[in-house]
Amino acid sequence: MKYLHTMVRVTDLEASLRFYRDALGLELVHQKEYPNGRFTLVYLAAPGDHDAQVELTYNWDPEEYTGGRNFGHLAYRVENIYELCQRLADHGVTINRPPRDGHMAFVRSPDNISIELLQQGEPLAPTEPWASMPNTGNW
Repeated sequence: MKYLHTMVRVTDLEASLRFYRDALGLELVHQKEYPNGRFTLVYLAAPGDHDAQVELTYNWDPEEYTGGRNFGHLAYRVENIYELCQRLADHGVTINRPPRDGHMAFVRSPDNISIELLQQGEPLAPTEPWASMPNTGNW
């Protein structure tokens, strides 16, 4: 058995690409439009690790998706949690659970999907502004 991907439905493909690709740093692996089905599939993966992918499903006809919190979360191991959180913040992403411990943070996608970020290896030494930053919202 081999893990292939996790699918999340998105309501704004461009906003989702700005989040997953531009802010989070995932690489676009494959994108295809299906005119007969009226949807687009976009596959993204962490740089250098295309084995575990996120599939963004964009239905062309508007729908309201509920229960995003019931989904749980996506998790990524990162090289430097402080640098990535700063990059996300610079892209206007709210850091819901800051990496106060130098180990873990949570953010949300434009469609309210929770993303867990985990520091690779040992936690980084606590540093400001992260060490004293409060939680925002939920994750």
